[in-house]
Amino acid sequence: MNRIKTLTLAVVATALAASSLSAQSREFRLGLITPPQHLWSTEAEAFAETLAERSEGEHSVSVFPAQQLGNEAQMVQQLQTGALDMAFLTIAEISNRIPDFGALYAPYLVDDVDHAAALLRSDTAGELLELMPQGVGLVGMGYGMVGMRQVLSREPIESAEDLEGMRLRITPFEPIRDFYTATGAAPEPMPLLEVYDALANGQVDAIDMDFDSILILKFYEQAENLLISNHMMFPMVGVVSGRVWRELDESDRELIETTMSEHLENVLTGFQEMDAAQEEEIRQLDLNIVEADAEFFSEAIDEWEATWAEKAPMLEALREEAEQLRQ
Repeated sequence: MNRIKTLTLAVVATALAASSLSAQSREFRLGLITPPQHLWSTEAEAFAETLAERSEGEHSVSVFPAQQLGNEAQMVQQLQTGALDMAFLTIAEISNRIPDFGALYAPYLVDDVDHAAALLRSDTAGELLELMPQGVGLVGMGYGMVGMRQVLSREPIESAEDLEGMRLRITPFEPIRDFYTATGAAPEPMPLLEVYDALANGQVDAIDMDFDSILILKFYEQAENLLISNHMMFPMVGVVSGRVWRELDESDRELIETTMSEHLENVLTGFQEMDAAQEEEIRQLDLNIVEADAEFFSEAIDEWEATWAEKAPMLEALREEAEQLRQ
Protein backbone atom coordinates (compact mmCIF):
# COMPACT_ATOMS: atom_id res chain seq x y z
CA MET A 1 0.00 0.00 0.00
CA ASN A 2 2.83 2.37 0.89
CA ARG A 3 4.54 1.47 -2.38
CA ILE A 4 1.37 2.39 -4.34
CA LYS A 5 1.06 5.63 -2.39
CA THR A 6 4.70 6.45 -3.11
CA LEU A 7 4.24 5.78 -6.81
CA THR A 8 1.08 7.89 -6.87
CA LEU A 9 2.86 10.79 -5.22
CA ALA A 10 5.72 10.48 -7.72
CA VAL A 11 3.29 10.60 -10.63
CA VAL A 12 1.59 13.67 -9.16
CA ALA A 13 4.95 15.39 -8.58
CA THR A 14 5.99 14.66 -12.16
CA ALA A 15 2.70 16.01 -13.48
CA LEU A 16 3.03 19.15 -11.38
CA ALA A 17 6.59 19.68 -12.58
CA ALA A 18 5.47 19.28 -16.18
CA SER A 19 2.57 21.64 -15.56
CA SER A 20 4.93 24.21 -14.02
CA LEU A 21 7.28 23.99 -16.99
CA SER A 22 4.34 24.36 -19.37
CA ALA A 23 3.13 27.43 -17.48
CA GLN A 24 6.54 29.05 -17.86
CA SER A 25 6.85 28.28 -21.57
CA ARG A 26 5.68 31.09 -23.83
CA GLU A 27 4.66 31.40 -27.44
CA PHE A 28 5.35 35.06 -28.19
CA ARG A 29 4.11 37.09 -31.15
CA LEU A 30 6.19 39.91 -32.64
CA GLY A 31 4.74 42.42 -35.10
CA LEU A 32 6.31 44.94 -37.46
CA ILE A 33 5.39 46.96 -40.53
CA THR A 34 8.30 46.15 -42.84
CA PRO A 35 8.09 43.55 -45.64
CA PRO A 36 9.68 40.11 -45.10
CA GLN A 37 12.87 40.95 -47.04
CA HIS A 38 13.61 44.07 -45.00
CA LEU A 39 16.47 43.88 -42.46
CA TRP A 40 14.12 44.60 -39.55
CA SER A 41 12.05 41.56 -40.54
CA THR A 42 14.98 39.23 -41.16
CA GLU A 43 16.54 40.17 -37.82
CA ALA A 44 13.19 39.63 -36.09
CA GLU A 45 13.20 36.09 -37.52
CA ALA A 46 16.81 35.64 -36.41
CA PHE A 47 15.85 36.84 -32.91
CA ALA A 48 13.09 34.23 -32.83
CA GLU A 49 15.56 31.48 -33.73
CA THR A 50 18.12 32.61 -31.17
CA LEU A 51 15.57 32.86 -28.37
CA ALA A 52 14.23 29.38 -29.10
CA GLU A 53 17.77 28.00 -29.11
CA ARG A 54 18.88 29.72 -25.92
CA SER A 55 15.70 28.73 -24.07
CA GLU A 56 16.17 25.14 -25.31
CA GLY A 57 12.81 25.27 -27.02
CA GLU A 58 10.94 26.60 -23.98
CA HIS A 59 10.06 29.84 -25.75
CA SER A 60 9.08 30.49 -29.34
CA VAL A 61 8.39 33.67 -31.31
CA SER A 62 6.09 33.96 -34.32
CA VAL A 63 7.00 36.99 -36.46
CA PHE A 64 4.29 38.93 -38.33
CA PRO A 65 5.82 41.36 -40.87
CA ALA A 66 4.15 43.70 -43.38
CA GLN A 67 1.44 45.00 -41.03
CA GLN A 68 -0.20 41.61 -40.70
CA LEU A 69 -1.30 42.59 -37.18
CA GLY A 70 -2.28 46.14 -38.15
CA ASN A 71 -0.52 49.48 -38.39
CA GLU A 72 1.76 50.71 -35.64
CA ALA A 73 -0.96 52.57 -33.76
CA GLN A 74 -3.00 49.36 -33.67
CA MET A 75 0.01 47.29 -32.62
CA VAL A 76 0.79 49.69 -29.77
CA GLN A 77 -2.77 49.27 -28.53
CA GLN A 78 -2.37 45.48 -28.71
CA LEU A 79 0.92 45.70 -26.83
CA GLN A 80 -0.69 47.81 -24.12
CA THR A 81 -3.41 45.21 -23.53
CA GLY A 82 -1.02 42.27 -23.77
CA ALA A 83 -2.70 40.92 -26.92
CA LEU A 84 0.65 41.37 -28.67
CA ASP A 85 3.87 40.46 -26.90
CA MET A 86 6.65 42.22 -28.82
CA ALA A 87 7.27 44.55 -31.75
CA PHE A 88 9.92 46.35 -33.74
CA LEU A 89 8.44 49.84 -34.11
CA THR A 90 9.50 53.02 -35.78
CA ILE A 91 9.74 55.77 -33.18
CA ALA A 92 6.80 57.44 -34.94
CA GLU A 93 3.94 56.15 -32.82
CA ILE A 94 6.03 56.37 -29.64
CA SER A 95 6.86 60.03 -30.32
CA ASN A 96 3.15 60.75 -30.78
CA ARG A 97 2.67 59.60 -27.19
CA ILE A 98 5.99 60.62 -25.63
CA PRO A 99 7.08 63.88 -27.32
CA ASP A 100 10.69 63.61 -26.10
CA PHE A 101 11.20 60.80 -28.61
CA GLY A 102 10.46 63.36 -31.33
CA ALA A 103 13.86 64.89 -30.60
CA LEU A 104 15.48 61.93 -32.36
CA TYR A 105 14.04 63.28 -35.61
CA ALA A 106 15.60 66.71 -35.29
CA PRO A 107 16.76 67.86 -38.75
CA TYR A 108 20.52 67.38 -39.11
CA LEU A 109 20.88 66.11 -35.55
CA VAL A 110 23.33 63.59 -37.01
CA ASP A 111 25.53 63.64 -40.10
CA ASP A 112 25.22 60.10 -41.45
CA VAL A 113 24.34 56.52 -40.53
CA ASP A 114 27.53 56.00 -38.49
CA HIS A 115 26.82 59.11 -36.45
CA ALA A 116 23.19 58.03 -36.05
CA ALA A 117 24.17 54.57 -34.82
CA ALA A 118 26.63 56.05 -32.33
CA LEU A 119 23.97 58.37 -30.92
CA LEU A 120 21.43 55.54 -30.62
CA ARG A 121 24.00 53.49 -28.68
CA SER A 122 24.62 56.36 -26.26
CA ASP A 123 23.44 56.59 -22.65
CA THR A 124 21.54 59.77 -23.56
CA ALA A 125 19.38 57.92 -26.09
CA GLY A 126 19.04 55.13 -23.54
CA GLU A 127 17.43 57.58 -21.11
CA LEU A 128 14.51 57.89 -23.51
CA LEU A 129 13.80 54.17 -23.21
CA GLU A 130 13.29 54.65 -19.48
CA LEU A 131 10.27 56.86 -20.26
CA MET A 132 8.41 54.09 -22.07
CA PRO A 133 6.93 51.98 -19.24
CA GLN A 134 5.21 54.96 -17.65
CA GLY A 135 4.57 56.90 -20.86
CA VAL A 136 3.19 54.19 -23.12
CA GLY A 137 3.13 50.93 -21.15
CA LEU A 138 5.95 49.28 -23.08
CA VAL A 139 9.47 48.18 -22.18
CA GLY A 140 12.20 49.28 -24.60
CA MET A 141 14.94 46.73 -25.33
CA GLY A 142 17.09 48.99 -27.52
CA TYR A 143 17.30 50.73 -30.87
CA GLY A 144 17.65 49.85 -34.51
CA MET A 145 17.30 52.15 -37.51
CA VAL A 146 17.13 52.42 -41.26
CA GLY A 147 19.28 54.72 -43.35
CA MET A 148 19.05 58.49 -43.48
CA ARG A 149 16.00 60.19 -44.99
CA GLN A 150 15.98 61.44 -48.58
CA VAL A 151 13.24 62.83 -50.86
CA LEU A 152 12.26 60.94 -54.02
CA SER A 153 9.94 62.91 -56.29
CA ARG A 154 8.12 62.81 -59.60
CA GLU A 155 9.29 66.34 -60.43
CA PRO A 156 12.76 67.83 -59.73
CA ILE A 157 13.46 69.54 -56.40
CA GLU A 158 16.28 72.00 -56.89
CA SER A 159 15.46 74.42 -54.08
CA ALA A 160 13.39 74.38 -50.92
CA GLU A 161 10.78 76.45 -52.75
CA ASP A 162 10.13 73.52 -55.09
CA LEU A 163 8.59 71.64 -52.15
CA GLU A 164 5.83 74.23 -51.91
CA GLY A 165 2.47 72.52 -52.33
CA MET A 166 3.96 69.07 -53.04
CA ARG A 167 1.88 66.17 -51.76
CA LEU A 168 4.64 64.33 -49.94
CA ARG A 169 4.24 60.92 -48.30
CA ILE A 170 5.43 60.70 -44.71
CA THR A 171 5.29 58.20 -41.89
CA PRO A 172 2.40 59.41 -39.69
CA PHE A 173 3.96 61.28 -36.81
CA GLU A 174 4.30 64.87 -35.69
CA PRO A 175 8.04 65.68 -35.95
CA ILE A 176 8.30 64.82 -39.63
CA ARG A 177 4.90 66.33 -40.39
CA ASP A 178 5.99 69.59 -38.78
CA PHE A 179 9.24 69.61 -40.75
CA TYR A 180 7.59 69.22 -44.13
CA THR A 181 4.77 71.59 -43.26
CA ALA A 182 7.47 74.18 -42.53
CA THR A 183 8.89 73.64 -46.03
CA GLY A 184 5.49 74.41 -47.53
CA ALA A 185 4.85 70.83 -48.64
CA ALA A 186 1.57 69.03 -47.97
CA PRO A 187 2.49 65.96 -45.88
CA GLU A 188 0.42 62.84 -46.60
CA PRO A 189 0.62 60.09 -43.96
CA MET A 190 0.63 56.72 -45.67
CA PRO A 191 1.59 53.10 -44.85
CA LEU A 192 4.81 51.94 -46.47
CA LEU A 193 3.17 49.20 -48.52
CA GLU A 194 0.79 51.67 -50.20
CA VAL A 195 3.52 54.03 -51.39
CA TYR A 196 4.39 52.41 -54.72
CA ASP A 197 0.82 52.60 -56.03
CA ALA A 198 0.39 56.12 -54.65
CA LEU A 199 3.40 57.28 -56.66
CA ALA A 200 2.22 55.40 -59.74
CA ASN A 201 -1.27 56.92 -59.77
CA GLY A 202 -0.19 60.43 -58.76
CA GLN A 203 -1.80 60.34 -55.32
CA VAL A 204 1.48 61.76 -54.01
CA ASP A 205 4.16 63.83 -55.75
CA ALA A 206 7.09 62.82 -53.54
CA ILE A 207 8.07 60.55 -50.67
CA ASP A 208 10.30 60.83 -47.62
CA MET A 209 12.31 57.61 -47.75
CA ASP A 210 15.64 55.87 -47.12
CA PHE A 211 17.95 54.27 -49.72
CA ASP A 212 17.11 50.75 -48.56
CA SER A 213 13.35 51.01 -49.08
CA ILE A 214 13.77 52.92 -52.34
CA LEU A 215 15.76 49.96 -53.66
CA ILE A 216 13.86 47.04 -52.09
CA LEU A 217 10.42 48.34 -53.03
CA LYS A 218 11.58 49.87 -56.35
CA PHE A 219 10.04 53.27 -55.76
CA TYR A 220 12.50 54.66 -58.31
CA GLU A 221 10.35 53.05 -61.02
CA GLN A 222 7.67 55.66 -60.34
CA ALA A 223 9.74 58.74 -59.50
CA GLU A 224 13.00 59.71 -61.18
CA ASN A 225 14.19 62.65 -59.09
CA LEU A 226 16.14 62.18 -55.89
CA LEU A 227 17.12 64.82 -53.35
CA ILE A 228 20.01 63.32 -51.36
CA SER A 229 19.71 65.35 -48.19
CA ASN A 230 20.37 62.99 -45.24
CA HIS A 231 18.18 65.38 -43.30
CA MET A 232 17.01 62.99 -40.55
CA MET A 233 17.83 59.63 -39.09
CA PHE A 234 14.98 57.13 -38.72
CA PRO A 235 15.25 55.08 -35.52
CA MET A 236 13.44 51.88 -34.61
CA VAL A 237 12.86 50.51 -31.13
CA GLY A 238 12.42 46.91 -30.04
CA VAL A 239 9.73 46.65 -27.36
CA VAL A 240 7.97 44.17 -25.12
CA SER A 241 4.45 44.67 -23.78
CA GLY A 242 4.58 45.97 -20.22
CA ARG A 243 1.82 43.55 -19.23
CA VAL A 244 3.74 40.61 -20.67
CA TRP A 245 6.99 41.80 -19.08
CA ARG A 246 5.44 41.77 -15.62
CA GLU A 247 4.45 38.12 -16.10
CA LEU A 248 8.03 37.02 -16.86
CA ASP A 249 10.50 35.90 -14.23
CA GLU A 250 13.88 37.59 -13.92
CA SER A 251 15.78 34.96 -15.90
CA ASP A 252 13.38 35.18 -18.85
CA ARG A 253 13.52 38.98 -18.79
CA GLU A 254 17.31 38.86 -18.92
CA LEU A 255 17.26 36.29 -21.72
CA ILE A 256 14.82 38.29 -23.86
CA GLU A 257 16.53 41.62 -23.26
CA THR A 258 20.00 40.27 -24.01
CA THR A 259 18.88 38.40 -27.12
CA MET A 260 16.75 41.16 -28.60
CA SER A 261 19.45 43.74 -27.90
CA GLU A 262 21.94 41.67 -29.89
CA HIS A 263 19.66 41.52 -32.92
CA LEU A 264 18.82 45.22 -32.69
CA GLU A 265 22.56 45.86 -32.73
CA ASN A 266 22.72 43.74 -35.89
CA VAL A 267 20.21 46.11 -37.45
CA LEU A 268 22.36 49.12 -36.58
CA THR A 269 25.56 47.58 -37.91
CA GLY A 270 23.73 46.19 -40.92
CA PHE A 271 22.64 49.61 -42.10
CA GLN A 272 26.06 51.04 -41.35
CA GLU A 273 27.59 48.38 -43.58
CA MET A 274 25.00 48.69 -46.36
CA ASP A 275 24.68 52.45 -46.61
CA ALA A 276 27.62 53.30 -48.88
CA ALA A 277 26.86 50.43 -51.28
CA GLN A 278 23.19 51.36 -51.41
CA GLU A 279 24.01 54.98 -52.17
CA GLU A 280 26.34 53.86 -54.95
CA GLU A 281 23.63 51.60 -56.35
CA ILE A 282 21.15 54.49 -56.24
CA ARG A 283 23.61 56.75 -58.06
CA GLN A 284 23.94 54.17 -60.84
CA LEU A 285 20.21 54.35 -61.56
CA ASP A 286 18.85 56.67 -64.21
CA LEU A 287 17.79 59.34 -61.71
CA ASN A 288 18.13 63.10 -61.61
CA ILE A 289 20.07 63.64 -58.38
CA VAL A 290 20.35 66.90 -56.44
CA GLU A 291 22.25 67.14 -53.16
CA ALA A 292 21.21 69.26 -50.19
CA ASP A 293 22.50 70.22 -46.74
CA ALA A 294 21.14 72.06 -43.71
CA GLU A 295 21.40 75.40 -45.49
CA PHE A 296 18.95 74.12 -48.13
CA PHE A 297 16.29 73.73 -45.41
CA SER A 298 17.40 76.57 -43.12
CA GLU A 299 14.03 78.31 -42.75
CA ALA A 300 12.16 75.05 -42.16
CA ILE A 301 14.74 73.95 -39.60
CA ASP A 302 14.36 77.21 -37.66
CA GLU A 303 10.60 76.78 -37.57
CA TRP A 304 10.89 73.14 -36.50
CA GLU A 305 13.33 74.00 -33.72
CA ALA A 306 11.04 76.72 -32.41
CA THR A 307 8.28 74.14 -31.97
CA TRP A 308 10.21 71.10 -30.77
CA ALA A 309 12.72 72.71 -28.42
CA GLU A 310 9.76 73.31 -26.10
CA LYS A 311 7.91 70.06 -26.84
CA ALA A 312 10.92 67.78 -26.38
CA PRO A 313 13.25 68.93 -23.57
CA MET A 314 15.58 65.99 -24.36
CA LEU A 315 16.51 67.69 -27.64
CA GLU A 316 19.20 69.77 -25.97
CA ALA A 317 20.85 66.75 -24.33
CA LEU A 318 20.75 64.79 -27.58
CA ARG A 319 22.32 67.67 -29.50
CA GLU A 320 25.10 67.90 -26.91
CA GLU A 321 25.69 64.14 -27.16
CA ALA A 322 25.69 64.28 -30.96
CA GLU A 323 28.22 67.11 -30.91
CA GLN A 324 30.53 65.21 -28.57
CA LEU A 325 30.35 62.19 -30.88
CA ARG A 326 31.54 64.38 -33.76
CA GLN A 327 34.80 65.06 -31.95
